[in-house]
Amino acid sequence: MSCGEPHETDCSEVLDHLYEFLDREMPDGECTKFEVHFEECSPCLEKYGLEQAVKKLVKRCCGSDDVPIDLRAKVMGRIELIREGHVLPEQDVTTAPVTSQEQ
Repeated sequence: MSCGEPHETDCSEVLDHLYEFLDREMPDGECTKFEVHFEECSPCLEKYGLEQAVKKLVKRCCGSDDVPIDLRAKVMGRIELIREGHVLPEQDVTTAPVTSQEQ
């Protein structure tokens, strides 16, 4: 995604590290770069707003539930594959087959 305009911080870098920004897991200087980028780039600002809303919804609905470690690993693995551009079949990660390592 890109608005087609040149930015000091590339759109792909912003989107690759969006969750680090949302979770406040990056240095202040990096956060400032992202904030400047959001001021200049409406597509990235829109993506940021959407991800922020999803994060708030999940926290509100599931904030007090403990997530099983294996489920978290599966979800994070799928997110990483999607970020890399892999097309994944529609499958509920909570009902994915159990491998011999998970038993």
